[in-house]
Amino acid sequence: MLHPAATIQISPESAPSTPAWFGEVAAVAQALIYLGRLEAMKERVRFARPRFGLYDTIDFVVVLIGYALSGEPTLKAFYERLLPFATPFMALFGRASLPHCSTLSRFLAALDQSTLEALRALFQEDVLARNPFPSSGGLFDRMEHQWIVIDVDGTRQAARQRALPQLESLPAPHRRFDQVCAPGYQGRKRGEVVRTRTVVLQAHTHQFLGTFGESGNGDYRGELRRAIQVITTYATQLGLPPASILVRLDGLYGDAAPLLDVLSADLGVIARSRAYHLLDLAMVKQTLAGAPVHVSTHPESGMTRTLYDCPAVPLTPTGREVRLVVAAHPVTTSSSPVGVERDGTVYELFVSTLPSPAFTASDVLDLYLHRGSFETVLADEDHEQDSDRWCSHTPNGQEFWQILCQWVWNLRLELGQHLSSSELRTTEFAEACVVESAPAVEPVPPEKPTPQVQYGPPQWARPSFTGGFPGSAFIPQPDGTLRCPADRPLYPQERRSERDGSLRVLYAARIGPCRSCPVRAKCQESSDTIKPRRVSAVFWPLESSRSDGSPMPTDTPASLPLAPVLWKDWPRCHIRRKWLKVIRRETVIFTFDATPALPPITPAVEEILSRARRAHWRLSWEQRLTHNARSSDAPRFSVTLHGLPATFARSFGFDLLATA
Repeated sequence: MLHPAATIQISPESAPSTPAWFGEVAAVAQALIYLGRLEAMKERVRFARPRFGLYDTIDFVVVLIGYALSGEPTLKAFYERLLPFATPFMALFGRASLPHCSTLSRFLAALDQSTLEALRALFQEDVLARNPFPSSGGLFDRMEHQWIVIDVDGTRQAARQRALPQLESLPAPHRRFDQVCAPGYQGRKRGEVVRTRTVVLQAHTHQFLGTFGESGNGDYRGELRRAIQVITTYATQLGLPPASILVRLDGLYGDAAPLLDVLSADLGVIARSRAYHLLDLAMVKQTLAGAPVHVSTHPESGMTRTLYDCPAVPLTPTGREVRLVVAAHPVTTSSSPVGVERDGTVYELFVSTLPSPAFTASDVLDLYLHRGSFETVLADEDHEQDSDRWCSHTPNGQEFWQILCQWVWNLRLELGQHLSSSELRTTEFAEACVVESAPAVEPVPPEKPTPQVQYGPPQWARPSFTGGFPGSAFIPQPDGTLRCPADRPLYPQERRSERDGSLRVLYAARIGPCRSCPVRAKCQESSDTIKPRRVSAVFWPLESSRSDGSPMPTDTPASLPLAPVLWKDWPRCHIRRKWLKVIRRETVIFTFDATPALPPITPAVEEILSRARRAHWRLSWEQRLTHNARSSDAPRFSVTLHGLPATFARSFGFDLLATA
């Protein structure tokens, strides 16, 4: 029995509650208008077909943006929730009427390739034009050089189809997924036909850079070439050399042909290879016959792998050389099907362009296996937006929807970063180590001490004829580095013994200080080069240290200390979840202006239509946009979003509500 103070009443009048996602739609609409993206969509994403009716492309774009933000499971559920608020929803984007659900389906079914590519180009320009993070993060190797890791991989969506009888007396069955799907590898997904989507992700900021879809297993090599174009443009925009971009691929791209596509663009790559014929090369056999360079144990599965490092292996008889890391482990009953079995041992191949000793063999293995960032982003995308759900049964319509989903993901990251700024996280990916100059040897008895070779002062190359700084201008330091004329350090990169008994040491600076150095043009003879300054020094042994007639050692005279491998990225979950928590739990208030006085009634005049207006598709682009535009004399309303700070309001041009 209820307490007497509590009274429950029922009103026959309907008053739908405001959807929890409506405040986020209002914030995204304001951001798109303030940044000029909505106007760019109107001008550049154009599509016309006969009998187009009242609506233009931008009307369907804003509906799909709202659908992606809402998280509703189907378009039907989204429209049922939106219909009571259709007028203010469209007014947020400057439009009048909401297209019907069936009208949206017909629009997606009729989309052509040129309109799809126009939206894709605008999305990629938006990614490059704005960076919500102060830094792009990166992977810093043991020589403290920066790498930007970009994941390229595919995700699949399976479609279930009813089993229909195939009889001569019956017509051929009509399948809705005939255009968008095809038979292919399904993985763990249940279904009859699949669609593959190749995703490009910046691993440090967790921003999507592109998506390319195909039916069935897809054209993985063609999609990889398109991804390479996006990545190259991204590197150019950041002012980074393509070689400092590390593309991480899975075994699908492990053949020589797709790897050569990446290498021809001068991009770095790390991938699992399925070219097991490389194990038959003489240089690989010789390496496998020796001692492993490292023994790696996975911290979770406990699998132990012995690693062998082959620094220069040709992918093809006349192709490029890459670094090959071979991971071997004995065959067990629970062994993974990945790899090839030979004589009771499973061999896994990992191909990369990562230099040594900047990355050890264990670093290469751990970096490839560290694909959790990519997989968790796709899992979050499936949970929050479900970009692979079927929005259209045509390829162009489905991909149009998926591009807008990636745009919404990136916008959420930007809005969340402006709401509460997050700091760049630094993770020690691998501990610092020391690379010994030579393998361990048998100890020498005390009465026969090992002679130590002493080297004289460094000998520098002659000054260049172009007038750049000579090697003698770089001063050696007690810690083994050099100091350049701009007071920046150069670190030893390589030590090698020459046949004449001398020792050559190669020093290199970091690209960051060189890029902003005021004397770069004089030092490197050009300000357009994308490489840091490098200096080579030759050390000759002193005769006094060779008085015993001992042979010249061929190993490095000293151990090389290496810095830890650092992974710097931005929080993925905290930024988005903080934004969704605030925007979906705070109150959203609609305030409608007073209804203006009605004008005096005038006799109705028959409207005369022009031939262009009646044909619809003969209207100009400007006329089409104004067809469903919200009129200037329409009643105005305001939306108040609570819980957002003043700094956020200034970032995107929001009006700040005055408080008492």
